[in-house]
Amino acid sequence: MSKQVSITRRLEFDSGHRIPNHCGQCRNIHGHRYRLDLTLSGEVLHREGASDDGMILDFGDIKALANEHLVNKWDHAFLIYRGDTALLNFLQSMEEHKTVVLDAIPTVENLAQVAFDILAPVFKDCFGHHLQLTKLVLFETPNCWAEVSAQAVLPAQD
Repeated sequence: MSKQVSITRRLEFDSGHRIPNHCGQCRNIHGHRYRLDLTLSGEVLHREGASDDGMILDFGDIKALANEHLVNKWDHAFLIYRGDTALLNFLQSMEEHKTVVLDAIPTVENLAQVAFDILAPVFKDCFGHHLQLTKLVLFETPNCWAEVSAQAVLPAQD
């Protein structure tokens, strides 16, 4: 009988954004120190003598993959909704400004969903074994966050 085990890796990055139609302070340009918790589920590997023996996936590999596909792109960038045209035009007028244009307003809920959609295929069956991103938690502040979860799918039994 195979067991499903989960591990979580925490990463942090800084980004700016605004919620253009918000009736409060969040409609102003501001930034956050985001915290990203990635939970992966899969079978523990048993490869005697291998570097990853006894692991689902090395935490360093999780960090490297998440950095490559998401964190490095969003860190110290301005995350902006495509429909926020006045601000988008301004940012695009700044030479080499790090701007990430999104199809959704950059609320923490939308950012968590976008991040999940980017990272889920990166980790799926990573390095040739059954693995799945089952939960992503994005903290906008220490007290406010959004979670996205997916049902873990066990591999077929022989």
